[in-house]
Amino acid sequence: MHDPLSHPSSTPAPVVAVVVPCYRVRAQILDVLARIPDWVAHVFVVDDACPEQSGALVEQQCRDPRCRVLRHERNQGVGGAMCTGFRAALETGATIVAKIDGDGQMDPARLAQLVRPIVDGRADYAKGNRFFDLAALTRMPPVRRFGNLALTLLCKAASGYWDLSDPTNGYIAIHRRAASALPLERIDHGYFFESHMLVHLNVLRAVVAETPMPAVYGDETSSLSVRRALVSFPFKLLRGFARRVVWRYFIYDMNAVTVFLTGGGLLFLFGLGFGAYRWYLGAFGENTQTPGTVALGLFPAIVGFQMLLQAMILDIMSKPDRSLQAKERDAGD
Repeated sequence: MHDPLSHPSSTPAPVVAVVVPCYRVRAQILDVLARIPDWVAHVFVVDDACPEQSGALVEQQCRDPRCRVLRHERNQGVGGAMCTGFRAALETGATIVAKIDGDGQMDPARLAQLVRPIVDGRADYAKGNRFFDLAALTRMPPVRRFGNLALTLLCKAASGYWDLSDPTNGYIAIHRRAASALPLERIDHGYFFESHMLVHLNVLRAVVAETPMPAVYGDETSSLSVRRALVSFPFKLLRGFARRVVWRYFIYDMNAVTVFLTGGGLLFLFGLGFGAYRWYLGAFGENTQTPGTVALGLFPAIVGFQMLLQAMILDIMSKPDRSLQAKERDAGD
């Protein structure tokens, strides 16, 4: 089996596994599996209680010995399917696990390009980037384009990976060192899966890389409701942001960001609360507010807001620069 990812050095080629979540993809799944490169060692097809019996179709008509069908008795969502696939791939000893959707929107021919940063040791997690080319971006259905752009900034803030251009992209690959450290039982089982993964990876200080990866949009029907995502995702992102901040800056480490967040938050809330209270007395009472009283509420609010902005700047600059696999290799040496 020819492996285009092998190194000229004595380092063995990585064992790559692909997980294909399946739900209502009967018309596309066989073509997707046929186009998976021959250097991929394992292919896990996760039938997520597909009403079209995609798993049975694969078992009946796919002759690829690498393919193994895993079934859910009830639908768990794409995240649940991926967690099942991750566990199965890690049990086989796979070095890298990639996700290719069964609906044909992800070109398997680009898999080598996707996993290259991980193979080179530069990253622990790799994602496709559909937004590198404006011409390719215009080919995305307008509703999906609007939904993705509306969520991109929120995903950056929640995950802490401010340099990512397309954090919601689902064409992903991960090194086993990072995958093994993830709390798979706590990762969202729905379409929030990819964004939630980034939140947990930032807590682990994993390095994330992007590679140009235009999506392919045909006549398939997406199971993701953009309207529902725009309603539910912001609340999930806010919760993910709070979790990441607590773990990164108050549990795993305490640094200048901790000071700015604590001090800035207290000052801002005090100034806002005091100012609102004095405004209420002035508007509905007989007390006249002096300039000093106004300044007493305004000054801490301004200082606190500036400290929170500084915390955000430091968070943006706090980008992991060395992959987990490289650290593990150095520790072993």
